[in-house]
Amino acid sequence: MTGTYPHTRLRRTRATAWSRALHRETVLTPADLIWPLFITEGVGVEQPVEALPGVSRWSVDLIVERAREAVDLGIPVLALFPHTQPERRSEDGREALNPDNLMCRAIRAVRDALGDRIGLLTDVALDPYTSHGQDGLIDEAGYVLNDKTVAALVGQAVNQANAGADIIAPSDMMDGRIGAIRDALEEGGHINVQIMSYAAKYASAFYGPFRDAVGSRGLLKGDKKTYQMDPANAEEALREVEMDLAEGADSVMVKPGLPYLDIVRRVKETFEIPVFAYQVSGEYAMIEHAVAAGAADRDAMVLETLLAFKRAGCSGVLTYHAAHAARLLRG
Repeated sequence: MTGTYPHTRLRRTRATAWSRALHRETVLTPADLIWPLFITEGVGVEQPVEALPGVSRWSVDLIVERAREAVDLGIPVLALFPHTQPERRSEDGREALNPDNLMCRAIRAVRDALGDRIGLLTDVALDPYTSHGQDGLIDEAGYVLNDKTVAALVGQAVNQANAGADIIAPSDMMDGRIGAIRDALEEGGHINVQIMSYAAKYASAFYGPFRDAVGSRGLLKGDKKTYQMDPANAEEALREVEMDLAEGADSVMVKPGLPYLDIVRRVKETFEIPVFAYQVSGEYAMIEHAVAAGAADRDAMVLETLLAFKRAGCSGVLTYHAAHAARLLRG
């Protein structure tokens, strides 16, 4: 019991800016942000992504420039996603295993330029590399095969670790892949490479612009509901997280973000481990389109939504607004 009015006036501590700052329960800083970036072929290339206003694909040399920008802004980690050329896509996604693929070249370039001044989180899934757009290998009926896909993901993860990735982030939602990847990293001497598991990734309607960015939207045959989670389920998310932690995940992710803040809170309270959320492409696009329509103030909306993630229990947030938010937070 906190007392009764008028002896207790909750508005007292809200009366001035300094007092509001003093009593603020949740703090957002640039160190809470992870910046997703899309890589494309070429030199000096910037390709704006039409479905994501303000977001571009960058050639490897310009990814290095974005990494320098992130360091200057206090953003600790970049999340890298490749836009694989159509001729390099195949049914089995074998380009994921190429030590000179776009992802690996970008990892090495950033590492050579900046050393350990910034962390690199790399996506592990086959959808940027498959000609059918699914996250794994498929049978004749189009069903994604779990165990054969896991074997391919292990090779992909080790390939990225060899190139210099700091955090392996499996986004595929195959059963058992965290344990298999952890064993392979240990055997390969990558004992300090972290795994951030997309443990609760939902079959969401919010991913559309991302698929445009990596070039898989027009390729996708069917949907991903046999491996991504049903949006109706919460208890299942806790089971997914528990299994991934037992298999060796260092942290977990909930995806999408704002529509699943209840999942973030439940995971944090249940397991008391680092939880991250991905403010996905559809969420970003909604803000940008609201701003374009004159229905929202970008700065206020960006900071309020990111603060909501922290308040729900996130250790950090993957957001396309990372650079913009960092500038706002640094004043």
